[in-house]
Amino acid sequence: MTQPSAADLLALHAVRLLGFADTPAVARRFTLDPAATAELLLDAQAYGWVSHAQFADLRGWSLTESGRARDEALLADELDRTGARAVVRDVHAAFLPLNARLRQACTDWQLRPSPADRLTTNDHTDPAWDARVLADLAAVETGLTPLAERLAGVLARFAGYDERFGAALRRAAAGEARWVDGTDVDSCHRVWFELHEDLVATLGTGRHAEA
Repeated sequence: MTQPSAADLLALHAVRLLGFADTPAVARRFTLDPAATAELLLDAQAYGWVSHAQFADLRGWSLTESGRARDEALLADELDRTGARAVVRDVHAAFLPLNARLRQACTDWQLRPSPADRLTTNDHTDPAWDARVLADLAAVETGLTPLAERLAGVLARFAGYDERFGAALRRAAAGEARWVDGTDVDSCHRVWFELHEDLVATLGTGRHAEA
């Protein structure tokens, strides 16, 4: 049976997953009440877990080192309390081969080697090349779906990764190239990166430990 997460955990964890985001974006990540989220973030700031910064027209929250430790402590407690650790650990192990395939697909979307230069930028004028990459991403989506279902089956906060990935892939297949690897939209790569961060944060490991 899927378990909900506490609002304070969700607000702090959303900041980690998003990297840098304003209060409305943090609230939207887990469909939290915006006013309550603002209060939770101010509380977290008082504890030194998050910091607020502004760069020109951009303003938002980011996690501090102590906030990162606090987030992982809350996640570990949640895993133990819900008994979800084994499922998340098994999904992470199954995720890694898909991760390698996703990374290669994104590289192939960005680069199309030529005889003269292995690092030639993919200008998306070769439909066969792009179709192969999109087929690889579709295979990744097929592998992701049961993993996402297993995660959401134990912790509600994991819900939606497969739907978001599929939506991005459909837009890419319809000709919107940036939905494969764009950083300013909820692209395949962005969704995948967030899921990866969610898994390693939840398990309290680092990406370096996967090498």
